[in-house]
Amino acid sequence: MADRALTREAMLNGLHDIRLPAEAPGGLIAELLAVIGVALIIAVLVGLIMRSVTLPGKKPAKQSPQDRLAALAKLPDSDRQIALLHLLKSERPDAFRKLSPQLYAPGGAPDIRVLEAEVAGHD
Repeated sequence: MADRALTREAMLNGLHDIRLPAEAPGGLIAELLAVIGVALIIAVLVGLIMRSVTLPGKKPAKQSPQDRLAALAKLPDSDRQIALLHLLKSERPDAFRKLSPQLYAPGGAPDIRVLEAEVAGHD
């Protein structure tokens, strides 16, 4: 340690960031590459964190059409008819295509028994 106290100017100079002189090897290019490297490392870490957070959980086992029909049996008729149409569209799109032209006609919604038979695969 020095025997004398630091002057105000010496103390303020000591508080400045340490910087390499512009003439140092690499100079501005080295600093830019260091900043890009740190940014890439941060981006990879954020990507890994986001991936672990957004991974989907286990998918439930797919139910058979009969199980799904049994679950729909508790619904009121109007809701059941719509649910059966959705189920038919997902399970048997060819059968749904045959019924779709008449769906929007007045009174064109098929009977629930017909929909259940179509979903079950019995024509």
